[in-house]
Amino acid sequence: MNSMTINEIKSLVENISSNDPLFEQLHSDNRKGVQKILESRNRKLQKLKKEKEEFVKLTLFEKKLFNEGFSLIAGIDEVGRGPLAGPVVAAAVILPGEFYLPGLNDSKKLSESKRDEYFQIIQEKAHSIGIGMIEPGEIDTINIYEATKKAMLLAISNLDCNPDYLLIDAMKLQTPYPQESIIKGDSKSISIAAASVIAKVTRDNLMKEYAAQYPGYGFEQNAGYGTRGHLEGLRLKGITPIHRRSFAPVKDYELKG
Repeated sequence: MNSMTINEIKSLVENISSNDPLFEQLHSDNRKGVQKILESRNRKLQKLKKEKEEFVKLTLFEKKLFNEGFSLIAGIDEVGRGPLAGPVVAAAVILPGEFYLPGLNDSKKLSESKRDEYFQIIQEKAHSIGIGMIEPGEIDTINIYEATKKAMLLAISNLDCNPDYLLIDAMKLQTPYPQESIIKGDSKSISIAAASVIAKVTRDNLMKEYAAQYPGYGFEQNAGYGTRGHLEGLRLKGITPIHRRSFAPVKDYELKG
């Protein structure tokens, strides 16, 4: 190994596992560069191991249901209960049994770049995806809790096929399908985690479009939540057609233009 350059060793090590005999050989190479490469590879392998273990934990609900004979298991989650503007968006996602995406978790725990990456992968690999969206005017009419339920039911109805079981994040729905409501389900079920990513990215992208239509509120950054910049926009510009007029402090401002 001493005859190999640092760069050659780096390329060689990139794809080997920790139990590869090459690892042991390289440990006897005293060059600092080689040892740094090994340390870096070890850290990456430990991270991959942890992600795999966490992924396995997230599939326990699905595996139990698969073993009971269910095959089309839809995970359901929503995004956007708390914002002052924009719709509430729900997603229903049916993943194939062989789905594997270590690192996938509750969308709130992921960076924007990771959410976007996983969004594309889920779109490509999911058996079916349904989206449900309830606009601010209806939220004001029926309240956010009822709007959330309706968005979830719409998401289920927009699937390409009928699910045979529902895993729902902290909600019970009136449907013909058997279901389980899971508190903090987006960090306990891989199907719900996938739905949380689909719903989050879908809504965030929509709010970025609204930011161009209604500048001055920072929708591209705050997604409609009541940040300081958003509240300042309300003070200076008043409310827009996408604001939830039943929410405080929106109801204290006037509709502009």
